[in-house]
Amino acid sequence: MKGLTCFLLCFLLLEAQGFEIPTNGLSEFAEYGDLAELAPGKFHVVPENRRSQRSASGESGEMMEDVDQVTLYSYKVQSTITSRMANTVIQTKVVNHSPEPQDVVFDIQIPKGAFISNFSMTVDGTKFTSSIKEKTVGRALYWQARAKGKTAGLVRSRALDMENFKTEVNIAPGAKVQFELHYQEVKWRNLGSYEHRIHLQPGRLAKHLEVDVQIIEPQGLRFLHVLDTFDGHFDGVPVVVKGQQKAHVAFKPTVAQQRKCPSCSETAVDGELVVMYDVDREQKAGELQLFNGYFVHFFAPESMDPIPKNILFVIDVSGSMWGIKMKQTVEAMKTILDDLRAEDQFSLVDFNHNIRTWRNDLVSATKTQVADAKTYIEKIQPSGGTNINEALLRAIFILNEANNLGLLDPSSVSLIILVSDGDPTVGELQLSKIQKNVKQNIQDNVSLFSLGIGFDVDYDFLKRLSNDNRGMAQRIYGNQDTASQLKKFYNQVSTPLLRNVQFNYPQASVTDVTQNSFPNYFGGSEIVVAGKFNPEKLEQLQGIITATSANTELVLETLAEMDGLEAFLAKDRHADPDFTKKLWAYLTINQLLDERSRAPSAAVKKKITKTILQMSLDHHIVTPLTAMVVENEAGDERMLADAPPQDQSCCSGTLNYGRKVAPNSLPPWVNPLPTPRVPLPAVGPSVIEATPPPHVMRVENDPHFIIYLPKSQQNICFNIDSEPGKILNLVSDPESGIVVNGQLISAKKLKDGKLSTYFGKIGFYFQHEDVKIEVSTETISLSRGSRVSVLSWSDSALILNQRVHISVKKEKAVTVTLDQEVSFSVLLHRVWKKHPINVDFLGIYIPPTTKFSPRAHGLIGQFMHEPEIRIFNERPGKDPEKPEASMEVKGQTLVVTRGLQKDYRTDSVFGTDVPCWFVHNSGKGFIDGHYKDYLVPLLYSFLKRP
Repeated sequence: MKGLTCFLLCFLLLEAQGFEIPTNGLSEFAEYGDLAELAPGKFHVVPENRRSQRSASGESGEMMEDVDQVTLYSYKVQSTITSRMANTVIQTKVVNHSPEPQDVVFDIQIPKGAFISNFSMTVDGTKFTSSIKEKTVGRALYWQARAKGKTAGLVRSRALDMENFKTEVNIAPGAKVQFELHYQEVKWRNLGSYEHRIHLQPGRLAKHLEVDVQIIEPQGLRFLHVLDTFDGHFDGVPVVVKGQQKAHVAFKPTVAQQRKCPSCSETAVDGELVVMYDVDREQKAGELQLFNGYFVHFFAPESMDPIPKNILFVIDVSGSMWGIKMKQTVEAMKTILDDLRAEDQFSLVDFNHNIRTWRNDLVSATKTQVADAKTYIEKIQPSGGTNINEALLRAIFILNEANNLGLLDPSSVSLIILVSDGDPTVGELQLSKIQKNVKQNIQDNVSLFSLGIGFDVDYDFLKRLSNDNRGMAQRIYGNQDTASQLKKFYNQVSTPLLRNVQFNYPQASVTDVTQNSFPNYFGGSEIVVAGKFNPEKLEQLQGIITATSANTELVLETLAEMDGLEAFLAKDRHADPDFTKKLWAYLTINQLLDERSRAPSAAVKKKITKTILQMSLDHHIVTPLTAMVVENEAGDERMLADAPPQDQSCCSGTLNYGRKVAPNSLPPWVNPLPTPRVPLPAVGPSVIEATPPPHVMRVENDPHFIIYLPKSQQNICFNIDSEPGKILNLVSDPESGIVVNGQLISAKKLKDGKLSTYFGKIGFYFQHEDVKIEVSTETISLSRGSRVSVLSWSDSALILNQRVHISVKKEKAVTVTLDQEVSFSVLLHRVWKKHPINVDFLGIYIPPTTKFSPRAHGLIGQFMHEPEIRIFNERPGKDPEKPEASMEVKGQTLVVTRGLQKDYRTDSVFGTDVPCWFVHNSGKGFIDGHYKDYLVPLLYSFLKRP
């Protein structure tokens, strides 16, 4: 969501555990003062299940309850917006009153696309400052002097297109730590206003909690108000002072006001502070501002008649849209159809593995046609796969044919709005080919807008698809109101006021011009153009805008005078004198990143990369090509914060997987058609959250083992037929101190005379770290010593220990990594709750590694040291589709059968077929001994070998 400012501060203290768990939860300002000393002895260690009744005095004589061992002394946010350029600073101060060292986590959510410009912290008197380096240089510096007991990093978050900046420090008893983060972003106008959102989640009572928002708009403020987002709890607390061109919003609740109730120790500060405003446009449609060698041109005309539109709605009705997604999409579409004007033309394309059209031609939006379209939508029943390529080509064909036959109003605008929740599974599967097909067939006067629904959608693909074709993309999530979000997105893109908007400036005086928008202007939004100019060559800069409205060709002139703006800004100490420079850099880098993601060749991409890198270093901002190095004054302790990877591009070697629908994996209302089988490409090992390695050792339902042998390049499969409740050892390495065990659960009832079993719990024990991890279908629990913490699958988190890293991907997977060398991935499989037989279960994936000791064993661990095998004498089997062969292994000759097993990492519902040689009788002859030899008494027991 553009223009969304959101911060999350979470201090999660697992006392002596050594864990960091981020949850989905100033240049220095002199008036804030120094961190005050609190009276000693006011805090003490208490058991985790009890709360201390001791208290320390708070401000104004209020009492602050000692909930834990670390005090959040202050939580302060300072935002300054100068002509839509927002600079935000978050500062926190913390004191450790525990007699033991504590881990403190500073976790801030920032909008995806915002640029971090500075970070510093002071740990018990030692100051750490930041510098921006080219990514490889930054990593090299980091490895030279890694900080002990401290980490920092940027990670991608699924929540509202946010990213997290977080750092962890281990502080000594009595120590103080201060964090300070700076970042910048542009406020984009949406539906007639700008929104500045500050997500406040301190997690506890703060002795000093302050939020200050300064807004300076030379164009003048038309309105400004603060929304009530706390259900009236803070009525009267936000203080708003608004002038003609400036405004100040202050939110400073006392400790008493922060409490959920007068006797509560929990904070009510858990939500968003939202400031909404717009600028004055009564005098002119455009505003041209010049300052310090840069210019910014804002353009947002009002009071114009909308241009007629030709709109094709392309709606995904595949099986994955079943349920609340489809219901809310239908409700939103009915409202959207009611908003069509009589002069608009429209039609509907709905698709799964097949493509259907409500009308093969565009029709006028009469009441009769709209009512008929709503009836059609209400009867949609989701089922089957997803054929995005053919659906888009059908919509493009309808528009192209109407245009070629002269059926479109010459003054109209043509739009395609794609609504989908998944990747293609039928027809053309290669994303780059789909992009190419759309680009080759769509006409230059058509804009493609995409709305991705849910966590699984490939949003980067939708962005590239829309950006390629004069549109934009937006994502909404399954935990949000799909109907209202879809309606809001439609309102944003469906009110065209101007076509063919072009900006012209004196070429001799202006360079490096960049803009944020498309050839068409939509009501309630804003086009922003920025560039450099030479003040020696002109006293005034003239911007001439040409465009086509509903009725006529327009020529709009905008003049700017430097002296007036300079004098205005000089009077305000909060105004940012570099706002034009920052806004130009922000627009330019974002435009270059977009061009880089769509670069047609490696050479072009390299040239764009060089420009982005230089601008990132010049303007001191973290981008996907740079890293922030945080170090102390001596330079012997360093932390590193990388930007999350940029969207995958043409030249990055992206792998695209085909998918095959798995029978009986969905409720009976889903009737998918099979897709062509695509071979799984081979790549080197990587983390499961990126492109997963195709060759891993894995265990899936009932439980099916797939063992990949790298030297032989063969997948060998076997099943284990054991009883519910039994615990099987998967990996046992007493020398390395690593145990992985799985406990079996059963299906609800027999099927074909057999009771299927699955893994319902996976246990990891890292003995040398005293860390235990239990993953079940309900929760993920972490323990170190006597301390236990529990996460839900509805959380997303990154947990860091000295050697053990745990990544939780909401409702998807848990990845456990040891020393960044040995990794385990556990996938969650949810099934239809009313399924008469199946239950939720877990699958585990372990890439082959040489990091285990020679003593490693277990059903999977024994194959970390690959046995020699020879497969020969392939011949027809009893089933013509399953040939047989002989396999020599461990001095025995076994009869094996060729078959298919499922890999669910790239598609958690349908899975990808993996060919393998199947060993019968619970792997007898392939595994050492009998499968019962691998039964262990407890979830964290080492295997006792005979």
